[in-house]
Amino acid sequence: MQTQRVLDEFKNEPFTDFSRPENADAFRAALEKVRGELGREYPSVINGEKVTLESKFQSINPSNISEVVGVFSEGDTDTSLVEKAIDAAAEAFKTWKNVAPAERAEYLFKIADIMRQRKHELSAWMVFEVGKTWAEADGDTAEAIDFAEFYGREMLRWSQEQPITKIAGEDNSFEYIPLGVGAIIPPWNFPLAIMSGMTMAAVVAGNTVVVKPSSDSPTIAAKFMEIVEEVGLPKGVINFLTGSAKTGEAMVTSPKTRFISFTGSKGVGLHINEEAAKTRPGQIWIKRVIAEMGGKDAIIVADDADLDSAALGVVQAAFGFQGQKCSACSRLIVDEKVHDELILKVKTLTETLKIGQPTESGTNVASVINKRSFDKTLGYINKGIEEGGEAIIGGTGDDSEGFFIYPTVITNVKPGDTIEQEEIFAPVLAVIKAKDYDHALEIANGTEFGLTGAVYSASEERLERARKEFHVGNLYLNRKCTGALVGVHPFGGFNMSGTDSKAGGREYLIQFMQGKSIARKI
Repeated sequence: MQTQRVLDEFKNEPFTDFSRPENADAFRAALEKVRGELGREYPSVINGEKVTLESKFQSINPSNISEVVGVFSEGDTDTSLVEKAIDAAAEAFKTWKNVAPAERAEYLFKIADIMRQRKHELSAWMVFEVGKTWAEADGDTAEAIDFAEFYGREMLRWSQEQPITKIAGEDNSFEYIPLGVGAIIPPWNFPLAIMSGMTMAAVVAGNTVVVKPSSDSPTIAAKFMEIVEEVGLPKGVINFLTGSAKTGEAMVTSPKTRFISFTGSKGVGLHINEEAAKTRPGQIWIKRVIAEMGGKDAIIVADDADLDSAALGVVQAAFGFQGQKCSACSRLIVDEKVHDELILKVKTLTETLKIGQPTESGTNVASVINKRSFDKTLGYINKGIEEGGEAIIGGTGDDSEGFFIYPTVITNVKPGDTIEQEEIFAPVLAVIKAKDYDHALEIANGTEFGLTGAVYSASEERLERARKEFHVGNLYLNRKCTGALVGVHPFGGFNMSGTDSKAGGREYLIQFMQGKSIARKI
C-alpha cells in the first residue's frame, strides 16, 4: 500500500447546516434511500468470511416499532463462533503487528474518506435504528470521521522516536508495540462514532479485534464493516459478531483476549472488570480493561449566572438525544436565590421542544431506545414523585407506535434521592435547590460518578474553585456539559464513570500499546 498522503493538521469535521435547502434535500434523499433498504439481513464476519446462522434477531426502529431495520444472526446459539473469531484475530495479529504504523494509519484515512462520501447515508441509518434526530445523527457521523483522522495522526506521532536519556557506550531506544487480540464491546447510543472509534484506535495501534455491537444498533456496525471491507483491511484484523451478552461474556473471559475495550453501563463495566481480572488456564498476561461507563452529570447554576444562557444549556444537555448520553445533564443544581426564575425559563424552553419522528427535520426529541428503557424511565419518574418530587412538565410517555418519553423536569428533588443518584439515561431532569455555591459543589460531588459537569457563574473565583473542586473528567464553564469534540475535549470520567481513558485525546492510543525498551552495547 502506498502511504504518501500529505497530512494537514487535524481539524474537526464540520457539522451539516440543515438550514440550507440543498443540505436538507440531500439528507431527505439519504433517508429515502435507507428506507428502501430496511429489513435486510447482515452476516457476521470472521476472518473475512460472512457467517449466518439459522437463529435470527431483529433490530427495530424504536420510534416506529413496525419497522425492522436489520436482521442478524444470534451468535449465542453457536458457542464456537467467538472462539473462531478470536482465533482468526490471533492469526491475523502475527502479521498485522508488523505492518508499518503509517500503513495502518492510511487505512483509517481511507475509512474517513468513504465516511465523508456517505455521511448522510450513515447518519440516516442512525435516524432509523436508534432514533437520532438529524443534527444528532450528523454529529455522530462527524465524530466517527474525527476519530479516524485523529487516531491515524496519533499513531504516526507515537511511532516516531521517543525521547529517552542517552548514555555513553549504548545505543538505546524506546518504542511502543501492540498488545494483541482485543474484545471491543461498544454501546448503542453513539453506534457509529464510539463503535468505530474504539475499533480503529485498537487496530491502528497494531492490534486485531473482535467487535460485538449492541443488539440495539447492529446495522450501523454492519455498515462500518462494509467500509472496512471496501478499504481492503486484511482479513481477520476486524472480526464482527452479533448476539446478546453471552457473546460478549465469551469474548471477555477467553484466555486469548489481551484487552477489553468497553463503553456502557456501570453494572456491566464492573462485571467486565471483575471477569477480566481472573486468570484462566492458558492465559499468560494480565488483561487490560479500558472502560467508559455511566454518569450522573450535574450543571450548577450560581446566583450570579446568566440565566438565559444557563437555561438554554441545561435544556440542550438534558434533552438532546432524549438524554441518552453518558454526558447528559440529569441533575440541575441551582442556587435557591435564582431557583424559581431559572426553572421558569427551563420549563418554557422545554415546552418548545418538538416531539416526533426523527425522520422529520423539525423534531427535537424522539424515542428512547427500547421498551425496557421506556418502562424503567417511567418507574424512575414515579419514584421521584413518591420521594417528594414534582413533575412540572412531562412525567408520562406513549409507547403505542414507539418508545416516547416526554421531556420531564422534576423539582423538589433532595440530595440522596433515587433520581438524584442513579443514572436514568432518558429525558428526565432532576432539579435540586442549593443553599449557596458551597452547597452546590457539595451536592454535585455527592454521587459515585464523575464524568461531566458544568458551572454557570460570572465569578472568576467560583469558576476557579470548580476547576479544583468539581471532581469530573470533563468540566465545562459557562456552557453545556455535552458535545465533546475529538481532540478538543478528551473524554472520560472518574470514579464509577470509568477508567478515564480519554477518548479523542493524545494519550488514548497508549491504552492499546505497551512500551519496549531496547539497549545495545556499542
